[in-house]
Amino acid sequence: MKVDIDKSWKKELGEEFDKEYFKQLALFVKTEYQNHKCYPNGNAIFAAFDYCKFEDLKVVIIGQDPYHGVDQANGLCFSVKDDIKMPPSLVNIFKEIENDLGKTFPKTGNLERWAKQGVLLLNATLTVRAHEAASHQGKGWEQFTDEVIKTISAKKENVVFLLWGGFAKKKAKLIDSQKHHILTSGHPSPLSANRGYWFGNKHFSKTNEFLVSKHLETVEW
Repeated sequence: MKVDIDKSWKKELGEEFDKEYFKQLALFVKTEYQNHKCYPNGNAIFAAFDYCKFEDLKVVIIGQDPYHGVDQANGLCFSVKDDIKMPPSLVNIFKEIENDLGKTFPKTGNLERWAKQGVLLLNATLTVRAHEAASHQGKGWEQFTDEVIKTISAKKENVVFLLWGGFAKKKAKLIDSQKHHILTSGHPSPLSANRGYWFGNKHFSKTNEFLVSKHLETVEW
């Protein structure tokens, strides 16, 4: 696996790529992509970092795995490629934005437009085998993405972290809450949302209110 990551992140994370766990991870991913259909496409594995440069970063959203359905994943958590049907969690995200901010429901579930505004859409595991959820967990990706979170926490300030669901909430221990703003809620999946743990969290307006309070540009959700 070639580590083709934006130079602003390579500067901050370069040491990780030389560590033994990452070399083993790279070998695993390369073998998987050679022998199985995997997502996202190889050139999109680090898309979250390519669209959101380190110096522009102001919001982090943490997901767990890429979508494993045909041509859904584009390297950004919760996001799908243009012209792909929106998964239920993404539909619920847009419903909350509609209720929170009065925004019209978008025609596409491609969240590249968020990433370009400084929103890091980070999955804890960056690859998956087609139709096999969680198939690339426990291979080293989590160690790498935890290091990403710790690096952001240490080297940035006034970043908003949106932690949705039990898995993402566990990442709070990696974040300095004195320097950053952490918002938590249930996951936008139907199971959680329909039990009242997602809708009404107003995370999108709260994020922008915090950014305004720090004299930072808001996100056009």
